[in-house]
Amino acid sequence: MNVMTQARPGRPLSVLVAGGAGFVGSHLCEALLERGHRVICMDSFDTGVASNVDHLASSPDFRLVRHDVAQRLPLSEPLDRVFNLASPASPPHYQADPIRTMMTNVVGTANLLELAAGQGARFVQASTSEVYGDPEQHPQAEDYWGHVNCTGPRACYDEGKRAAEALCFDYIRDRGADVRVARIFNTYGPRMRADDGRIVSNMIVQALSGAPMTIYGTGQQTRSFCYVSDLVAGLMALMEVEAPLPGAVNLGNPQEFTIAELAEQVRRLVPTRSELVHRPLPQDDPQRRRPDISRARQHLGWRPRVELTEGLPRTVAWFASSASGTAGEAGGVPAAAASA
Repeated sequence: MNVMTQARPGRPLSVLVAGGAGFVGSHLCEALLERGHRVICMDSFDTGVASNVDHLASSPDFRLVRHDVAQRLPLSEPLDRVFNLASPASPPHYQADPIRTMMTNVVGTANLLELAAGQGARFVQASTSEVYGDPEQHPQAEDYWGHVNCTGPRACYDEGKRAAEALCFDYIRDRGADVRVARIFNTYGPRMRADDGRIVSNMIVQALSGAPMTIYGTGQQTRSFCYVSDLVAGLMALMEVEAPLPGAVNLGNPQEFTIAELAEQVRRLVPTRSELVHRPLPQDDPQRRRPDISRARQHLGWRPRVELTEGLPRTVAWFASSASGTAGEAGGVPAAAASA
């Protein structure tokens, strides 16, 4: 993608994207550059991948900073916008070092909020649908408080994100900070890591390699899959909306599919002899997941545009064209991945 496009009218903004070398973060950096902004991409590279942003390095408006947001931030330059996407976001990755995951979400978010508040920069927190846990409300609206196991193996991420949200709203109440919270539902597309344990990348990589395609549980649990370009558009709309918001905003595609239906769509797209195999469902894995996006429609004028039948072939094609289907620096599919 050409990032040296014509800037939009008005003053270019200076934007920090924490977690900018990750799957979603790299697409966000790209979109911001296309709008003519100056972008600082900060990443610890715990799960971010350098090849995701290598193509942006030639832009004079792009700068890459290797740094862990849970440590004191090295930036002193003026900022207009801060996006916080700095956290591992798939079960194998966030469970690999649960204490670090929690500190990234709590201490890292606090550090970035302090930076933004001190400069008067607008802030968007990338939260997650995992704050709803294994929900007892369906679909999930933002006023639902959730059903989360606060001491289980997923708590480092689920509760880390819930604590990060609490910090965001405290900064709004106590500091008058301009903070917005996005609750992101399952997202897929090019630049997913092959080893991230998410159901879309798992099934595509397994099908391309001819390995058995793993379904955890019965396959009747559901997810709603949002293509990455739609999510990025939602994050940018959330950042730029001027109207007061009533709270967090769900960003996701409300079309709901069973895991078995996803598997069949992948099998139709990939010429494979892969068999379907069932494994036990991981602890606390949600049974149903579907966003109510009424708030995003009303306040942002946003809705997803890319159907699964359009986005899934693009994602398969990207994995197929990547070296050995492993997306550069990523490894193979982990043995104990969840149906995230």
